[in-house]
Amino acid sequence: MQRTLRPISGRDELDLFRRLPYVLNSELDGDLTAGRRRAEWLWVALDGDRVVARAGWWARAGSAEPFLMDFFDFADGEVEAGEELLRAALDALVHDGATPPEYIRFIPPDWHDDPGAVQSRMAVLERLGARPLVERRRLEWRPGAGVPAASGRLRFREFSGTTEALDLMTQAVQGTLDAHHRTDLERLPPRAVAEEHLHGELVKYPSPHDWWRVATLPNGEPVGFVFPARNDYGPIIAYIGVLPQHRGHGYIDDVLAEGTRVLAGQDAPRIRATTDVGNVPMARAFARAGYDNYQNELNMTW
Repeated sequence: MQRTLRPISGRDELDLFRRLPYVLNSELDGDLTAGRRRAEWLWVALDGDRVVARAGWWARAGSAEPFLMDFFDFADGEVEAGEELLRAALDALVHDGATPPEYIRFIPPDWHDDPGAVQSRMAVLERLGARPLVERRRLEWRPGAGVPAASGRLRFREFSGTTEALDLMTQAVQGTLDAHHRTDLERLPPRAVAEEHLHGELVKYPSPHDWWRVATLPNGEPVGFVFPARNDYGPIIAYIGVLPQHRGHGYIDDVLAEGTRVLAGQDAPRIRATTDVGNVPMARAFARAGYDNYQNELNMTW
């Protein structure tokens, strides 16, 4: 029987797409309604009426082009179908020599104990030209962990405006341990990296910008900053940094505590954040603040 490779026809075929299990299946309805997904971005490989593989893409609401590939699954023994489907979908969705969207996959923190399923997906993507970029910890705070108390070492205020935000972010990306920023710095100067992150992501969150905080010494000198926010799925620590000249003094604990307090003050039922597995100082700060490493995230790029 000839295999069929195609996008789903619409919302009425979501259950078809959901036949393979994954943690994001429950978000598909809401994403379609909000414009974060389109039926033509959700592809399946069918042997008769059996779904043997699927791939899916996500974007910020209203975007005409997919931003991330966050679904890629194939049934047991169907690696070939997965590769065939992904080639067909990328040919249809990526045009004029453009770089395909980054791939992300949510995985258990202990996936290395049983790496087969993760590695089999990675192998298919690598055959198509992708490469591993970074593994990230996904972190979550809940009210039962307690709201971190202020140490009194720092003061906190709102940003004076976009210029100050860009100035401080430009300083913070220098010497960063964040893999995405390090990759961006290979093609862009620090100011441009900061501008891309601020205007391409942070200002687009639906939460108020007056939640954002600058951390200062008692004399007013900036030490760092934090961007508490709310994305389409809930409260997050969107970005956090300590300026290079103030690193090594434990200020990250104070800055993270302030960001957590801001969101807890909005009755957040949970707060989520991410940090690279290799960014050990940041991971330890989150752990001290009561954030649990509930999941990891694999990132691959072309």
